[in-house]
Amino acid sequence: MFDRQTQTRPFIRPVLLWIGLTFFLATGCGRVITLAPTPTPAPTPTLSVDIVVATLPPTSTPAPYTPEPTFTPTVTPTPIIHVIRAGETLLSIASQYNVSVSTLQDANGILDPRLLQVGQELIIPRQEEYDEALAATLTPTPTPLPIAVENVHFSETMIGGLSVLGEVWNNTDTPLEQVRIGVTLLDDAGQIVASAEGLAALDLVDVNERAPFAVLFGERPGKFARYQVVVLRAVPAYVGSYYRDLEVGDLTVVNEGYASYTVTGRVKNIGPEEAVQVQVVLTAYDPLGRVVATRKVEPDYNVVPRGGESTFTAVLAPAGGPVARVAALAQGRRLSAASQ
Repeated sequence: MFDRQTQTRPFIRPVLLWIGLTFFLATGCGRVITLAPTPTPAPTPTLSVDIVVATLPPTSTPAPYTPEPTFTPTVTPTPIIHVIRAGETLLSIASQYNVSVSTLQDANGILDPRLLQVGQELIIPRQEEYDEALAATLTPTPTPLPIAVENVHFSETMIGGLSVLGEVWNNTDTPLEQVRIGVTLLDDAGQIVASAEGLAALDLVDVNERAPFAVLFGERPGKFARYQVVVLRAVPAYVGSYYRDLEVGDLTVVNEGYASYTVTGRVKNIGPEEAVQVQVVLTAYDPLGRVVATRKVEPDYNVVPRGGESTFTAVLAPAGGPVARVAALAQGRRLSAASQ
């Protein structure tokens, strides 16, 4: 038998589902349903690490090694020894060996030629032998020019030292500069007691010109029997840097007492240019012609224009004996050379 209720049951369930869906849609009309977007994940922060690189102190570059200078032996020429015989004088001995009396006297430290004795030994200087021996060495130092050393005088200083005064005479045919003098004191056996050096007072020693010097021993040296005074260095001068057209006039020397002399004068520029760094070199001589005082002074104005002049005043204190005469020389520089 056909059961109508049973026959319609399979259709009821889909119909109910359709009705429910329609109701759901109907109730949702007029509303906007916004779906929340998928959130974008925040980026993971990057770890920042400051890397500190330790800076090591720079390695010092070692200075280049400078080897010790090669020892160069001093050339000692073989001396000629003369034994004084009866009747001989310093003049006759000097003539025999073709040297000047002053050179022979200075080479042997003879303070008074009248005290020579028979049998005394004298050293005869031989410049040519010295030159040959020096040229035979490997030392590149040029041979010093043979300049005469004259009128040497020894005296004690007020502080207990010893001063040696004298002058060099440029008897060569070349103007010289950087003239340095050395004094060596020797005992009876020829051993060195003391030695000292000094520069000539004139920067430029012209041909046939004389320049005084003063060498000081700060402390009184031991007892010495003789001395040697030699020119250690003298080089040809660059005369273009010097101003030589200066004359000293109206030189006046006033004795202010036995130990003091006031010297006045004036320096005149007789050349075509302006002279700068002008100085006056004074040399005082005793009655025997020995140098007993020297001084270098500036005039009132050390810049003297062309045709101009400047006065000067100086006080000399002689090392011994009265002053017989005073010589004065002026020296200066060219403006172009002084500004370099």
